[in-house]
Amino acid sequence: MQNTENTVVERELELKLVLSPERSIPVPARLGYRTDDPYAVHITFHIGSDHPVNWTFARELLVEGVFRPCGHGDVRIRPTEVDGRGVVLMALSSPDGDALLEAPSAQVSAWLERTLRAVPPGTESEQLGIDDGLAGLLATTAVTDEPWLRGPWPSGEPQDGEM
Repeated sequence: MQNTENTVVERELELKLVLSPERSIPVPARLGYRTDDPYAVHITFHIGSDHPVNWTFARELLVEGVFRPCGHGDVRIRPTEVDGRGVVLMALSSPDGDALLEAPSAQVSAWLERTLRAVPPGTESEQLGIDDGLAGLLATTAVTDEPWLRGPWPSGEPQDGEM
């Protein structure tokens, strides 16, 4: 059953861009989730330019990364503690460079919980209507009186006047 109403779950928060073990700078960001794109999370970094930086990756990756290290390649996530606070570290890599970002675990977890209530794990495909669309494509329709089905197809049997 496809959800025709799109729900958006957003959260503004301040991340830290880790420059070195001793130095980081604040980066305002927005976490975004849309039920019409149920497998993905979107993070928009407001870096003081005319164009924010957007990253999109699997919601499942962030959910797992709150509890244990995960990911490889462009996005790697792991929980840790910094100065006695629980944080989620996100290592992002692109052709333009690499960034290590620190996010408060409690805020990320609370936001993720809202996304999981909007679309529980395992029900994402229902939001997309894939099953309904596929069923429609594969549905057989009994059509016998359509002229295009009657001919001129060779039947292998001689017609009147043929030999």
